[in-house]
Amino acid sequence: MHQETIEKVEASIKGWQFLQSLPTEIVGFHFSFVREPHEDMYDIFSYQNPVIHKGATAYYHEETQEYKLRVRIGFVEFCRIEFISESLESFSEALKKQLAPLLEDMVTFHPESVSTLVRKKGICDWTYAKKLPEVLEGHHLFIRPQQPVKITNGSYIIIDYVDFEQESDVTIYYNMYRDEFFGEARAHSIPDVTYEFDCYELDELQKKIEECLVPRLRAARTLASILEKKNATLKAENDIIVKSITKREKLSAKSTAEGENNAT
Repeated sequence: MHQETIEKVEASIKGWQFLQSLPTEIVGFHFSFVREPHEDMYDIFSYQNPVIHKGATAYYHEETQEYKLRVRIGFVEFCRIEFISESLESFSEALKKQLAPLLEDMVTFHPESVSTLVRKKGICDWTYAKKLPEVLEGHHLFIRPQQPVKITNGSYIIIDYVDFEQESDVTIYYNMYRDEFFGEARAHSIPDVTYEFDCYELDELQKKIEECLVPRLRAARTLASILEKKNATLKAENDIIVKSITKREKLSAKSTAEGENNAT
């Protein structure tokens, strides 16, 4: 993110009175004044509930020059289009009307909110869903077909097996506009493309789950372990380099100071 954008956002939120009205807690989500740039986003504030692994973050998007709200459910993050605003004024209005209800919906499942297209597909009443184990290959069933989660572009998360400790998961989606099931995997928070679950009918999906879910979960867990060890090694090497540079800088500063003292 460019420095001029950072300065622009910080100047605008400095006088943002709406921030002062935000409660410290909403239905178990705790407020945090973030003020942190990363990539092309500047995070302003967030409401997080680490116990249920969910949260929402208000931010400024440099690429589109808009204020937005992204939601995190497990490891899945997406932007809620109803909050997209060109100004802080309109952003404030959207937050006033919809932030608390959105957080409440993340805590309590409302069957009536599920699209009729999803219900007609039979996902919520899928008999096979009741047979899904609570734990598979160290991953816990975080999202189940009986309570699908709507995200973006007409897609719903219908199954999500998650290992929060290793930051890996296998997620199965249903897109109601394409009438299609598809999957996604993550290993140590890094997306791992998968096509094993691509299909159009629930009976097809059942066969693919029975054949592919355990191997894919096992692969995600193995890859996450490898990446974790690799990251630990890189961090250790980086720490050694930083310590070496710091030591050289201290010796250089000491030598310079001694030289100045001798000169006087």
